[in-house]
Amino acid sequence: MKSSVETVSLKPIGVIYSPYKEKRGTPYQGRHEEKECTIEIFEDYEPGLLDIDRCTHLYVLYWQDRSNRSILQTKTPWGPEIHGVFSTRSPNRPNPIGLCVVDFLGRDGRLVRVNGLDALDGSPLLDLKPYSASIDSFPDARIGWLKDSGRRLL
Repeated sequence: MKSSVETVSLKPIGVIYSPYKEKRGTPYQGRHEEKECTIEIFEDYEPGLLDIDRCTHLYVLYWQDRSNRSILQTKTPWGPEIHGVFSTRSPNRPNPIGLCVVDFLGRDGRLVRVNGLDALDGSPLLDLKPYSASIDSFPDARIGWLKDSGRRLL
């Protein structure tokens, strides 16, 4: 069934400041790093931060503005095999939306400090959402090709 939606418009709600200035050197998964990042929420959206300090972990959704949007198949760091981008976490994809679960470290006004983010410095922030282990965790979830390769993400 074809959707009647032809385009989608997104408006950044903030900007991410990270130690990663270029693609090279950015971790494949933010969870593997313990470098602190700061997320600045634009003033109009500051009221949305109410109670964020009661969260231990957050989903950070951001626009990977320096990604190649024409790539549909790719290699991963875990082997030479080619995979479709929709079965990988490659930043190169038609709509390069980044998603990380991060540790919430603290808030100072419109600035949110987090750990475990793999975004490039200056990436536009699309959204923040609370992570819930009881809702969002699926311990039996697998990436079949990764399991078949004998490799592990960690």
